[in-house]
Amino acid sequence: MAQPNESRSEAETNATIAEQNDRFRTTWGADFTVPGQIMLTRGVADLSPVAKAIIMQRVQTFSEFSKDNDPYGDHTFGAFELEIAGNSYHIFWKIDLYDKYYSMGSDDPADVAVTRRVLTVLHASEY
Repeated sequence: MAQPNESRSEAETNATIAEQNDRFRTTWGADFTVPGQIMLTRGVADLSPVAKAIIMQRVQTFSEFSKDNDPYGDHTFGAFELEIAGNSYHIFWKIDLYDKYYSMGSDDPADVAVTRRVLTVLHASEY
């Protein structure tokens, strides 16, 4: 089993994870160098195809990271509000970092060889 790289600082590790998370989130279906899955909660999955497409586009293009929503600088969480056809939505997305078998947390989240991502998109009320 791989051991976390002890020579990296926490900030360097978080920056590496952020780059990988951004690559995974912004290029799904086009770049398979950062493996993972995308999950929609029931509340998001039940929306219209148009609403889901708009929400997923916003998740892909999200860039409003701050100390409040990204205190570790690893880009594992985002939140936004939008209105679609007169309906208001407060959407969260979250990236969790698992081992290769999706059975537990990754031993070294900065190593794509041993880490799998799960991007979950949900209504804030489902959190």
